[in-house]
Amino acid sequence: MLPNSSSMLLLHNLRKQSVNALPLGRQAVHNDVQFPNFDAYRNELTKDPTQPSHVTEDRRKGVPNFIFYGVGGAITLMTTKFAVRKAVAYKWMPRDQAAMAATEIDLSLVPLGKTKTFEWRGKPVFVKHRTAKEIERERAVEVGKLRHPERDEDRVLKPEWSVLIGVCTHLGCIPLSGKGEFGGYFCPCHGSHYDASGRIRKGPAPLNLEVPKYEFLSDTLIKVGSD
Repeated sequence: MLPNSSSMLLLHNLRKQSVNALPLGRQAVHNDVQFPNFDAYRNELTKDPTQPSHVTEDRRKGVPNFIFYGVGGAITLMTTKFAVRKAVAYKWMPRDQAAMAATEIDLSLVPLGKTKTFEWRGKPVFVKHRTAKEIERERAVEVGKLRHPERDEDRVLKPEWSVLIGVCTHLGCIPLSGKGEFGGYFCPCHGSHYDASGRIRKGPAPLNLEVPKYEFLSDTLIKVGSD
């Protein structure tokens, strides 16, 4: 059905009004807009429009080598710096402070067959005055059957004196002297047994009790540690 004359007239008026609504000298569509160029901020690997993104994905997401090696080098330098400073500080510390790194122990305070506890660098030191029977027993032990094989002769400077760090080698508890199944020390925390030479004989401890560095200044005086 053909449109009537009134409908054609209405459509013509609407088109005329829409054209007159545009300001004079203006275009309905702009084609002269200048968009900013951000190529200077873009990754070089993304500037080629013909290259698929998956081709450069690994290189774009990976950490640049200079960052990786730079951070690693900085950490190494800092670690070395602190180690050197600590060593130099200890070597050149005043004598009164250096004296704290060693302690003298009067052996006359330890009766035969007994163990006394002293302190060195905040750690307990067990000094045991061993009897002839204890010495004979410890030296008769088959070293090859021990968890941490060490001869008694290699753990003492004089047979009658045993000097040990009183810290269990399992989790750092303080053992009890004169206790346990082997006449030495017993750790109540997890049940480690040590003999009178401080060697681990039973329980979870992996190593023998530590023997600190010490020396005899006389028959009745030792110095634990060094200046």
